[in-house]
Amino acid sequence: MSIASNFTSILSKDWEINFTQCAPNGYLKYTELCNMLQLTAAAHSETGGISFTDMQEFDQAWVLSRIRVEIQQLPQSGDTVTVKTWINSLENSRSIRALEMYLNGKKIVGSETFWAVFNTKRRRPEALALPFSHFELYPENRATAIAMSKIDVKHDKEIKFEKTISLSDLDIVNHVNNVKYLEWCIDLIDVNLILKQQLESFEMNFLKELSLRDTVSIHENISKSKTVFSITKEDKNCFALLLNWK
Repeated sequence: MSIASNFTSILSKDWEINFTQCAPNGYLKYTELCNMLQLTAAAHSETGGISFTDMQEFDQAWVLSRIRVEIQQLPQSGDTVTVKTWINSLENSRSIRALEMYLNGKKIVGSETFWAVFNTKRRRPEALALPFSHFELYPENRATAIAMSKIDVKHDKEIKFEKTISLSDLDIVNHVNNVKYLEWCIDLIDVNLILKQQLESFEMNFLKELSLRDTVSIHENISKSKTVFSITKEDKNCFALLLNWK
């Protein structure tokens, strides 16, 4: 474990938006937004000595359990944004991390994330093996207007798609990367809702990990102001996505 000399409990990192990260309308894709948030969180954990590499000495990794993202506007190709992150809570195997994105000094995105420490060999949560008391916590400094929630997937739903997990879906922890779930679901939505930026906020709940060659079903339930997706394996819920429309 090595704490960087420039470590601070609140990290700000600049990112330049390039054309490969953008949809046909020229604005940042929602999947790339999530990637950017995740990479900023990873950069902060690296400077603080609790990165993936540090944790792998104990067969541990951070995995995302829940995320809420509230969007005022999306940046465009060529924009430089600043993503700021800090930790609301961190104890044992769980942590809540806040993230905000700014464009020209204006906050355009707020996100609340819930992370768990995961043993990559035993495939189960456990207490963080590394010290973390050098991180100052900011429990009152929230990044979103509404807190994360447990998404209700018990209502009637329609099977929209079935797929088998392939190698390109997996990440370094050897399970489906969290952004892949969002990508699968967004590809099933009316493109006009996405290209006209009608998405006001979204939440994701990650319930059970998915692995190579798993076969899953993607379900959809639509109402006037929201869409709920769920992903099941052998009729057991593995993932839920709530999209709130303007």
